Amino acid sequence: MPEARSDDVAFVAGEVVAPGDPRIVLEGQWGQQPGLAITVNSGSRISFTFSGTAVQALFDVGGLTTAPHLWVTIDDGSSTLYVVEQPVIELTADVAGPHKVEIVVKDVSEHANRWNPPFECAVVFAGLVLDADTRLRLAGRPGGPRLEFYGDSITQGVRALSAHPESEGADGTKSFAYLTARALGASAYQVGFGRQGIVRTGNGEVPSGLESFGWNFAGSAAERVEEPDLVVLNLGVNDETLSAAQYGEYLRLVRSKYGSSEIVALSPFSGKHASEIEAAVKAADDAKIRYVGTDGWITEADCTDDVHPSVEGHAKIAGHLTEQLTKLLRPAS
Repeated sequence: MPEARSDDVAFVAGEVVAPGDPRIVLEGQWGQQPGLAITVNSGSRISFTFSGTAVQALFDVGGLTTAPHLWVTIDDGSSTLYVVEQPVIELTADVAGPHKVEIVVKDVSEHANRWNPPFECAVVFAGLVLDADTRLRLAGRPGGPRLEFYGDSITQGVRALSAHPESEGADGTKSFAYLTARALGASAYQVGFGRQGIVRTGNGEVPSGLESFGWNFAGSAAERVEEPDLVVLNLGVNDETLSAAQYGEYLRLVRSKYGSSEIVALSPFSGKHASEIEAAVKAADDAKIRYVGTDGWITEADCTDDVHPSVEGHAKIAGHLTEQLTKLLRPAS
């Protein structure tokens, strides 16, 4: 049975495949540098298919003070947690395959510097090493609608598993954003930063939503081949004060980047600043910018700490949001 191991692994000699190779599919917010792909966002994914019995996934961990968490899945097996403290994950199988591998970022710590290089926490993917009998197969690119989610610690999946404040309690794959994208069969960018607001800076040296939008991290512009079909915004709850004008500035920023995308502005799940957000959407006078109120979607009982949704709470939010987005993504008859 295929398995992932990280203990006492030696590098194999073989073909080195760079992250930018078309046989490797990167989904989510990745910054590209020569020989590296870097993400600071939970929910980002790496996937590929190989024929053979062994592949090594390489990560640059130099300088990191806090290890990011990954989920690794091979074929239909269960996901294996990997804390990236060593540079190699060895993927092995008993039979030659083909085998489908998916690596998903469970969490990048919100408390360590993940914005200004050199990072204290980030996933720095350096590619794959294939042994002499292993080949990568060209896989199809993600299909379905293209979605983007921008939010705070809730979008990141902080404290979804428990009230533990570090990565042990966080899981981006349990976030409502990740669940909604999967339910809709969508490819997705999941951008969530703990503590961040529209005007409030986030943890880990992350600037405000107004200053960080359009960037993977400092010095790395977020490039897009195509505009997303739909952008979901869930910022505001961390702002101590927030005016309709300030939220309107954020809407204009998003619209300037994505001229034709549907934009959905969610009210925070606590209801904070809901009236200001709704007023900003109305003032925008844009038929493709919509306000969606989330009142009643969850209660404090659906949270691990009265603020952050639990696994069950995220599932409830995803159910409501999937219903709303399905209406917007449905082709007009």
